Amino acid sequence: MKYSEAIWEHLNLSYPGEFILLGVADRPHLEMFLFAFVLICYTMALLGNTTIIVLSWIDPNLHTPMYFFLGNLSFLDLCFTTSLGPQMLVNFWRTRKTITYAACLGQLYISLALGSTECILLAFMAYDRYAAICQPLRYTVIMSQSLCFKMAAVSWVSGFGNSLVQTVMTLKLPLCGQNKVDHFFCEVPVFIKMACVDTSVNEAVLSFAVVVLLLVPLSLIIVSYGYITVAVVRIRSAEGRRKAFNTCASHLIVVSLFYGTAIFSYLPSPSNYSRDRGKMISLFYTFITTMLNPLIYTLRNKEVHRALRKAINRNATV
Repeated sequence: MKYSEAIWEHLNLSYPGEFILLGVADRPHLEMFLFAFVLICYTMALLGNTTIIVLSWIDPNLHTPMYFFLGNLSFLDLCFTTSLGPQMLVNFWRTRKTITYAACLGQLYISLALGSTECILLAFMAYDRYAAICQPLRYTVIMSQSLCFKMAAVSWVSGFGNSLVQTVMTLKLPLCGQNKVDHFFCEVPVFIKMACVDTSVNEAVLSFAVVVLLLVPLSLIIVSYGYITVAVVRIRSAEGRRKAFNTCASHLIVVSLFYGTAIFSYLPSPSNYSRDRGKMISLFYTFITTMLNPLIYTLRNKEVHRALRKAINRNATV
């Protein structure tokens, strides 16, 4: 009983019943602009990612490792943007921009878990492209269905495991009654900066996670594309080189967008966390990247175009 009371006493000291998400409360003239921006991006992200998931599921021609991972990425982006978007849209309209303790905890855990998962998933997608271009004759053997499922499982389990550790450590930080979060949503670096105690351990663990889940996968992606570049240069026909380039270009663009924003967001120490920079980067990776990913993968992809036309024609004849 005493242990339970001690826990509740710590939680009551550390976290109030609700938080106030300041966002751009000091610049209210931006709220309607941001509401329209978030609404458009969120709607397009929902439509684009849902389309890819459905097409990857119903079209047998897309039952390949590449589209298996792409479907995972789309589902991940769909969950990520939905975990944050509705709350932000509501708060842009409300005078009192509050969020309950449970909802804030959910945002903090889910957003970090999905972001961590995407770091690893993109690295596995790069390996898939390496196997397709550098080992074309053994591709179906290398990228077996069981291996694809294992890769996806490792991505999801690692991402949610890392988020669990970070979230538990963040919850142990006392905020000494502070309940104003100077951000659009609840995020680990923001809460570390809000803490009223020494946070060097939290920063060290977060930095270690950044190295393992961000820099190591990025290094593996760079190595994979180094081998891919060498293989593409050796292709004699211009048509073959063009096809190989188109196969990898979409993934490279997505990697650049995601890792670029993630590095700017999480690589600096939370003690040096820039308020305005953090807010702008969060909007970029929460809505712009999740909106652009399906567009990047489909605009130049003839297989997806073919599957989409087939699905539309099938519905028209029903």
